[in-house]
Order: sequence, then C-alpha cells, then structure tokens
Amino acid sequence: MRLPARRLLPLTALTAASTLLTGCFTGDGTASAGADGGRVRVAMMQPPRSGLSPLSDDAFKLSRWSTAETLVTLDAEGDAEPALATSWRQNGRTWTFALRDGVTFHDGTALDADAVVRSLTRAATAAPKPRILDGVDLTAKAEGARRVTVTTATEDPLVPQRLSSPQLSILAARAYDGKTVDPVGAGTGPFELTEVNGTSSATLDRYDAYWGGRAEAPGIDVRFVPDGTARAAALRSGEADIVEAVPVSQAALLDADLVTEVPMPRTNTLYLNTAEGAFADAGLRAAAREAVDAAAIVKGVYEGRADLAEGLLGPALPWAAGLRAPVTRAKAGDPAGRTITLGTFTDRAELPEVAATLQQQLQKAGFTVRLEIREYAAIEADALSGAFDAFLLSRATVLDSGDPAAYLYSDFASDGSFNLAQFSDRSVDAALRTAGATPTGDARRRAVIAAEAAVLAADAAVPLLHERVIQGDAPGVVGAAHDPRERELVTAATHVE
Repeated sequence: MRLPARRLLPLTALTAASTLLTGCFTGDGTASAGADGGRVRVAMMQPPRSGLSPLSDDAFKLSRWSTAETLVTLDAEGDAEPALATSWRQNGRTWTFALRDGVTFHDGTALDADAVVRSLTRAATAAPKPRILDGVDLTAKAEGARRVTVTTATEDPLVPQRLSSPQLSILAARAYDGKTVDPVGAGTGPFELTEVNGTSSATLDRYDAYWGGRAEAPGIDVRFVPDGTARAAALRSGEADIVEAVPVSQAALLDADLVTEVPMPRTNTLYLNTAEGAFADAGLRAAAREAVDAAAIVKGVYEGRADLAEGLLGPALPWAAGLRAPVTRAKAGDPAGRTITLGTFTDRAELPEVAATLQQQLQKAGFTVRLEIREYAAIEADALSGAFDAFLLSRATVLDSGDPAAYLYSDFASDGSFNLAQFSDRSVDAALRTAGATPTGDARRRAVIAAEAAVLAADAAVPLLHERVIQGDAPGVVGAAHDPRERELVTAATHVE
C-alpha cells in the first residue's frame, strides 16, 4: 500500500511526547522480563471509564488482555464457537449451554453453572444494561453443576452471539462483592489482572492454571496513553511493544514493517439531534447531510487511510454493499444562519480535526457552528442526554455480537441505550425489531440493510467514513492479534522474543 505524504512533527510535540512517556512502563524505561521472555508492554488509547467493570465498554479491555472470557467466541464470519461453553442447543426461547470442564477462576475457584448464572444475571439486571442486551429480557438458570439454560422473553436467534460479548464475561463470585463489579483476580483467561492503578496503568501476570494451556509471555504491563503522538513515540523509542490506535498522522512516520492496517467495522458518523433544536427539522438535517464532503475528510484528515462511507455498515461487512439500494431522503431546507453546537472528543486523535472540517463545511452551507470538544469521559453523558445538536462519533458497528442489528438497535431504536440522535420513529423501530428477530443468514442480512435504509432515509445520522485499524508492533513481537472487532490484542500466543 502506498504511504501518503508525511506530516512533520514539530519539536514541541516531540518534547511533549517524550515527557508523557518518561517511566511509562518501568522506572528506568526498560522492559521488565520474566525468566522465559519479556513481559508484553502495551500502550492503549482510552483509560478505563468505569473502573474496568465488564458491564461497561471497559469489558473490551479485559477481552483484549485475555483476562476475562465468555461462554462463546466468534469466528471470522461472526458465527459462534466454543469457549467456556463447549456446546449449545435451542428449544424455542430457551438455549442450553454445556460448560467446559477443568476451568478455574484466577482466585482458584472452579467454574460451574452457579458462577455463570451469577454473572449473566448481574448483567441482565444492571441499570443500564450492557448494550448487547438492549431490547432483550434474559434469564439464566443452573441445570445441575455443568449446564446453564438461558431464556429470553421472545425467541432470539442471536443468543449465542450475544453471549460472546465481552460485556457478558463470566467472573468469579469475588467480583460481585460490592455494588460495582471488580474484575481483579476474577477472570478465567491466560492472564490474571493483578493491579489497576486508576486511569494510568494495569498489570497482568500469567495464570499458569489456564485451561487452554500456559501463555507464552510471563505477563502484560499496560499504560493508558490518550495522546496519539505519545503512543506512536512509545513504539519508535522502544518503550512499548504493542501500540493500539496509531493516529493516521503518525502512521507515516513509523517504519512500514511496524504498522498493520486492517479494514474494521467502525464508522465515523455525525449523529443529528432529531428531538430538539435545528435538526428537529428534517429539511435542516438534509441540508447538513448535503453539506458534508466526506471524501475531503478521507483525503485531508485520514490521508487516504479510511474508506468512504456509502452507509452505516462498511467494507468489513462485505455483504452490505451488494444488498444496499438507493434511499429516498427529504429535500434540503435553508439553514439561514441557524446556530448549532457540534460535539466530539479528543480520545481518537483524528476526530477534533474532522470536527473542524465539518464546521467549515456546515458554515459554508449556511449554518453557524460552535464546536465543543472534550475527553470522552467528560462528554459522553451530555451527548447521551441530547445536549448537542450534532455529535461526531467513531462507532464500532459489530463490536458486541458480531452482528450489526444490535448496534442499529442501540443507536436508533426509540428505547436504544446509545441513542445519540434522540431518534424515535415507529417504522424504524419496526424495521429494527424485524432485523433482530430474523434467523441468521441471508434473510437477516437483508433485514439489517432494510433497517439501515430506514435510518438513513430519516437523516438521523450522516455516515462519513469507515476507519481502519492501525496497530503498531515492535520488532520481536510475535503473535499479536490484529482484530477488526477490537476484541483481541494480547493472546496466549503473544510474546516478545
């Protein structure tokens, strides 16, 4: 792949990055090593938002560190495969899962049906629920020590895929002692989470009794480095072995052999507040959609390292493009100088620049645009409450179940838990319910695209582009995962030579 022209990094930025990284992984800046190899040093983008609770998006960190596991996993096609459960069968609304023998939690207690029921029940009764359970009423029951039944209020063809979500990880009883869920020392994976230092670092050690065999690396040292320049500098300086989410502006400054680029199911989307303000008017939503020049953003901000969006679902789901048909939308109205507030966050390095470009494009079309940019943890609550007229988000579209129906429901159903557009439309709700109820396969894919078309027709969201995973792996790193779904990063096979 041809690399785009480099952006030269100012000396001040390099100095700042160096300061951020001082002592990043050990006191002297060197890797700590076990008797049989180096610990894997990982620089991650976003710090924990909820104390690493598996009921939040922090669950995906636990999954990427191979410390918390689920009943099933997903293969490359999104189909369910055995993990803590070895088999399952459906009987109407009820699924029965057989549990794997010989599995222990990191505190030494054994995996049994009661442990599974405890974890699933805590998730199903949480407020708010994990988004994978949006619109799903789920109950779990032990059938002896080695079998668990999962029953839903209505027949659900996606139960195994739902149970693959890291937000439904199975943890030991100790994790649930308090009001919050504490995953330290409570997982079943090849690495035990032993220490969490707030939003700055985490430490994991190899769990030698892991049911799947001894991990290659003696442990993982994680640092949370929100600054993208600093993460890239960690790779260049040798202070990190694996760096997630290398910013586009930094990718061209790295040795090509250190960078892996993978199309991923993640869409940069401009959500428009349909409930109040300027974008309660369908004509002004159409005006905003027509004002957006996504191709200029792909070329100028992402330097060609992204794919132009034709819909909410991108090339990581190759079946989507072939099923998509033209969508009839409202005609654009006259913005007439209407003032709108556009929000986004700094955690993904490109988003502030995308927001600034959108500001220019929307103002050219006749809007007056005020930007509000903060760290994600400081802006999420306002975004969910509808405090902005528009919100720019980098959103994973199949992160939870491997199936986009759950994402579409979460973001665009009237009762969706992540409805940034404050969107409520009966016909769209019906399309989303149809997609969710359709058995897996071609029929379900067609129903998903029909639901996508209903959302796009209302201009509740303007898809801009589909991101690619840009991950940095230092020389000597073996077996790091390059996962489009962002569920895996360090696995039992990952090590540093």
